[in-house]
Amino acid sequence: MASKKKNLSSFEGASVTDAGEMRIGIVTAAWNKEVTGSLLRGAIKTLEAEGVDRKDILLYEVPGSFELPQGASFLIESLQPDAVICLGCVIQGETRHFEFISHSVADGCMNLSLKTNIPVIFGVLTTDNHEQAIQRAGGIHGNKGDEAAYTAIQMVNMKRMLKKKKGQPS
Repeated sequence: MASKKKNLSSFEGASVTDAGEMRIGIVTAAWNKEVTGSLLRGAIKTLEAEGVDRKDILLYEVPGSFELPQGASFLIESLQPDAVICLGCVIQGETRHFEFISHSVADGCMNLSLKTNIPVIFGVLTTDNHEQAIQRAGGIHGNKGDEAAYTAIQMVNMKRMLKKKKGQPS
């Protein structure tokens, strides 16, 4: 893998416009809390650094990663955020459970995003072992929570930009 020693969360030079008027929901899986807690702290830190007011970061927890899409759906239906970040961690075991959960969560997030036209960001680590999860939740490979927060901001900005262009004569 080419990125084996790379910090995957480096956004130096990335163009992110002010996120001060955004309401971002975060749904976090309680399972693997050591990892998901670090993802959550990274996402919050990044959102606040980009201008999202702490009161506009809507935090909710679900039991595990499998429940993330439904938790996101509840949040969208009840609070209409600009985007929802789903944070979880699924670690490979000796059974195919890993594949079923990972695939279901990814599909659930994408389908919800398309159905509601609200960005639903897949911030779920799918790793071979606990050590890899730690390295991607604030370790040498960065923090997937940071990445998910930047993705949410960029998707909301894209939606807003296209909405403005639609209203302008061509």
